Formats: sequence, structure tokens, C-alpha cells
Amino acid sequence: MKHLTKRNIYILLAVAATAFFYSRDADITTSVYATGTAFALPLALAAMVGIMCERTGIVNIGIEGTMLISAFVAFFVSYLTQNIVIGLIAALMVGALMGFILALMAVSWRMDQIIAGTIINILATGLTSFLYVQGKTIPSVFQSFEIPLLSKIPFFGQVLFIHGALTFIGLAIILILYVGIYHTPWGLRSRAVGEHPSSADTAGVSVARLRYINVTIAGAIGALAGAYLALELVGSFERGFIAGKGFTALALMIFGRWNPLGALAAALFFGLTQAYASQLMIDQVVNIPSQFTAALPYVLTIVVLTISAGKVRPPAAEGQPYEKGQ
Repeated sequence: MKHLTKRNIYILLAVAATAFFYSRDADITTSVYATGTAFALPLALAAMVGIMCERTGIVNIGIEGTMLISAFVAFFVSYLTQNIVIGLIAALMVGALMGFILALMAVSWRMDQIIAGTIINILATGLTSFLYVQGKTIPSVFQSFEIPLLSKIPFFGQVLFIHGALTFIGLAIILILYVGIYHTPWGLRSRAVGEHPSSADTAGVSVARLRYINVTIAGAIGALAGAYLALELVGSFERGFIAGKGFTALALMIFGRWNPLGALAAALFFGLTQAYASQLMIDQVVNIPSQFTAALPYVLTIVVLTISAGKVRPPAAEGQPYEKGQ
């Protein structure tokens, strides 16, 4: 009941803030919220990667690398084939491969999971830096389109129902993952493996198999986050393209208490803060260095995590290798 009360307070504060800003300037508020949603999606998807992995006990700090190499593949395969759908498919395959490699190191080889994730990040950074070529362009990006009727709703229609295809796919994945984790046998097994793998093993759950499946699928979701940046939000690729979003997503996952909807809310908070910071820079509302304004979302994230420190508990078996019969 305590958590429910806090959640209601947060919702009321968010609604009140939105209503206040909308009453002051409806057009700018709508634009900021639409931009904030676009900024939030890759972070939310990356947080889903962490949730899927850690719910089964695998720590994945290789999200950054998975997003980076997937964005690279999405962009350059789209350039080579002149087809962004083929680029997207190639990125998803590479992301799943990165997830499988992480599972191989963490589950079968029982490698330290922090080191395994670091290897993924170094591999992605090295490959993309070596293969990167400047001056390439893709034929198009996933264009925004309007959902009939829903897009005409004041404020909500423009914020939620005028986006590209990858945005709607990403939001659907988040909702499906929430239902899957809390309302399906797969979710029950995943949570059991992340909390008490020996008990799950005794109950007939294949711990290794489930971890392989979850981490591999999570890799594909991370690839979608990277592909979204390259093929819908930005439409290009540069070295250091991800800019720490994978690590930020881990913080949002913790703030969201390993819950897909909680992580989505945290990502929206971060995205809206980033969008408002950008708007402040455009309007020159305050006379402060642009570097401070750009850093504002990260500062607020650190503050929020500091406040919530000690109040969240990760899955009990997180980061612990498991051997059958152990």
C-alpha cells in the first residue's frame, strides 16, 4: 500500500506539471513531450535488456556495446542494400548474436559477468571504429505517421500517436514484456531462476537454457534500441554514437525496480528532462553554459538514484553463475 501511495503521488505530480506547462504554452509543451518520448524510447528498450537478463540472474553491462554495433550494422547494411528494413533485420540478428555470446561467456564458461559485458563493449567499440567510413547516407528513415482518429486527440494524439514504426514496435515490446514477466509461466520461471536457481532447477526448470533464451532475446531488443537511433531518430551513424545510453539505461532499470513499466516511466522522466533542457538552450531562457544544460538530465538521474539507494533490491541470484546440482 505504501508503494501504491507513492506511485499515485508521482502520477499526480506528473499530471499537475504537464497541465501547468500546457496551460502556459500548449504548442511548446506538446513539442517537448513528443521529443521527450522520442528520446526516452531507446533508453527504455535498453533498460528492458537489463531487466530480461537480470531477472534470470545475468548482469549485462554490455548493453552499450550491443546498441553500438547494432546501430552500425543497421546503418551500413541499409546503405549497402539501400533498404532500411534489411538493415533493421541485420541489426536484430547481430544483437541476438551479441546476446548469445554474452550468455556463452556467462552461463557456459561461467566467466565473471562484469568482464563478459566489458568484452562485448570493447569488441563493439573496436569493430565499429575500424570499419566506420564517413560520408555515407541511407535512402530514408522510418518516417513518422499518424494513427487515424487517435492522432487527432489534443496533446496526447501528437505526443503518443505520431511516430515512426520502430517507436510503436518498441512500446509494444515493453508492454508485452511487462505482461510476460508478471502474468505468464515464462515470467514466473525467469523470476524464479533470478531469485533461487537451485529451487527452480529442482522444480524442473532448465536454468542454463532459460538464461540463454532470455539473454539472446534481450540482445535483439538492445539491437532494436540501436537501430531506432540510426534508422528513425537520427538517420546517421558516428563513432561514439550511443554516448553512454546503455549505462544510463542500467540506472533507469534500477530506478524502475526491475519492472518494465517502472523503467519506462524512469526513461520518460529522463527523456522529458533532456527535451526541456534542449528547449531551454533553444529559447535561451537562462544564461548558463550549454554544457550544464546538456548535463542536467544525468545530474537529476544521479540525484534520484541517490535518494532511492538502499530502497531497492535486485534479484537475489544476480551475477552468480549456476551449475546444475549446485
